[in-house]
Formats: sequence, C-alpha cells, structure tokens
Amino acid sequence: MIGATGDAGTFTHLGSTLLAVTAHAEGTVVVVRTDPDADGAVRTSGPVVVGGDGSPVTDTAIVAAFTEAAERGVELVAVHVWSDWDSGRFAGHHNVVEAEFDNVKRAILAERIAGWQEKFPGVRVTRKIEVSAPAPHLLDWSKVAQLIVVGSRGRGGFTGLLLGSTANTLVQHASCPVMVVHPAR
Repeated sequence: MIGATGDAGTFTHLGSTLLAVTAHAEGTVVVVRTDPDADGAVRTSGPVVVGGDGSPVTDTAIVAAFTEAAERGVELVAVHVWSDWDSGRFAGHHNVVEAEFDNVKRAILAERIAGWQEKFPGVRVTRKIEVSAPAPHLLDWSKVAQLIVVGSRGRGGFTGLLLGSTANTLVQHASCPVMVVHPAR
C-alpha cells in the first residue's frame, strides 16, 4: 500500500516512488488517496468501482473488485469503456453502428461478470458503458466511490509514463484509494 498526497500534475510525480511502484510492481498495488472534500480522510462509503476495456487484465481486476465489494458489503459498479474511433461517430452524430457497438459492449460486460456474480451472490452489480477516455469517467466515479479498481497491462516504464495510462492518471488524481492489478507474469 502506498500513500499519495497532492494533485500538482503529472510531471510532479515523474520519477517518483509512487509511479515507479505502480508501473513496475508484480501483483496488486493499492494507492491510498484521500477525499479532498473530507479533510484528508479516506472515504468509507460508496461503491467499489472497477474499470475495464475488455482486455485480459480486466478479468483480474474484476475478481479483485468483486472480492473487495463482498468484504466491504457494498455495491460493485462495473464500468466498461470502449473507443468510438471505429464506430461511425462523426461530428457528434450517432448512428445505427454505434447503437450496435453499445449492445455488443453491454453483452461483453455481462459475460465478463456473469460467473463472478454467481460466486459472489451477495454483491449487487451495476453496469455502466462509456464511450472513450476511461480516465475522466473513472475520476468522476472516484468522487463517490470508496475504491477504484483497474488493471495495468504491464507496459510500465518511461513509455507508460509518457502515454499517461489510466492507472497512472488515477493514482495521481483520484479522490479515493486506487487498486492497480497487474497481470500474472
């Protein structure tokens, strides 16, 4: 577990222990971020939120999120974010292709969490589908969640820092603790 303070921007943490551990750790890292609206306290209410994009590491994050939600006795919000680059969205207009992608993504999310809902029957699950840019969506959720869980694809290193991955954005700017789950090596 690592503590994080401040919110002075991405480059403030460049080369820091926080980002080095988050980027290169094996297993799970929890960065304890406090609620800026609660005088630096860690929030103990609200759901556990898991963010994913359908990649294999999403499954590992889902398991961790179900476990945390069950232990805390709270709701799990599963947020699936997909890119709209290939969906046919143009100049803000929606079309049939986008509606179909949305249905496909809802089915994928339902399939990914179905087996875990059976193993954790006491955990109520809310599913949310969002289009592109996972970090802003998850940062919004961090304002009401008691924990955000995300996977890290293990890209890490300097390249990972320059690209501004979702996990790095969350560990620097979230309003609640963030659990970063790394894939098994």
